[in-house]
Amino acid sequence: MATKVLKIGIISKENYMKRTIAIAKGDYKPRRNEPKVWFESTKSMSQVLSTENQELLRIILNAKPRSITELGEISNRKKSNLPKTLKTLEKYGIVELRKRKGQIEPKVKATDFKVEFGLNYSAPVRPMEKTKETWSGVKKPDI
Repeated sequence: MATKVLKIGIISKENYMKRTIAIAKGDYKPRRNEPKVWFESTKSMSQVLSTENQELLRIILNAKPRSITELGEISNRKKSNLPKTLKTLEKYGIVELRKRKGQIEPKVKATDFKVEFGLNYSAPVRPMEKTKETWSGVKKPDI
């Protein structure tokens, strides 16, 4: 599989809500290079991209299991926990769960991750034209 980089952003829940509302209102237009996947903290990101889950992704890439049951056997992970883990990875766009012949086949969508965050990044400023307020609530100075 070719390398697929998933761009991840870290943003507070409050700022994520403000951003979403501003997008819906048309007050903010996301840049094409902005992350499509967001976590509330580096802690929540590290739980999803844990060492164990990274190893699971490697197993899926290399062994190409045709079902969750087969993946459980290969990975020695408990079958009861595996569907929840895979659903979480799917929610963040890291894996795809394909239904085939009565089975759910896991496929890796992202092999590498680029994380963007910072004090200024948590509330990016990009107001629409003719407005002095950004979606983060910070007033833009008159130019």
